[in-house]
Amino acid sequence: MKTVKALLWIIGLFSFGCSGNNDNAHTTATTFVSPPERQVLKIETMPSEKLPAKPNDPKKRVDPTKPLMIFNFGEGGDIIFLGDSPVIIDFSLANAQLKGDGGQFRVRYIVDDEDMRWVDRWEQVVLTGWTEGKHTIRLELIGPDGWPYRNGDYNVETREFSFTRFTFSL
Repeated sequence: MKTVKALLWIIGLFSFGCSGNNDNAHTTATTFVSPPERQVLKIETMPSEKLPAKPNDPKKRVDPTKPLMIFNFGEGGDIIFLGDSPVIIDFSLANAQLKGDGGQFRVRYIVDDEDMRWVDRWEQVVLTGWTEGKHTIRLELIGPDGWPYRNGDYNVETREFSFTRFTFSL
């Protein structure tokens, strides 16, 4: 009985495996899709107003005596940039000095999970050349040990925004 079942099983496998031996048994359709537009941001810097960081959200924890960075970029709701508008990374500092200004701290920013970039002087970073769609910017105050310096709910912040090409005709 076992040999009969085994024999039927082998015959079944053989017949299914050989049933598609014609040239059209396995066809593949190829569709050419152009690659997405590559975002190449132009990065410039300009002087900052250097306003001291003051916690602006009473719900967030913070120690005002420790190094503090506040990301001066809209928070909450939908932030939309139109056309070729620049996106400006601006921040305020308190109790910390950046390396380029004679201190031990750095500011790191990451755009859309790309490579990280550094700010060593207290100045604004102006980014242009955005592609349409949703984007994120993560800004972190990095301490002398090379790790993000946490101060309650501050010093590591992420903002989301959208970029759209808005055109209209009269």
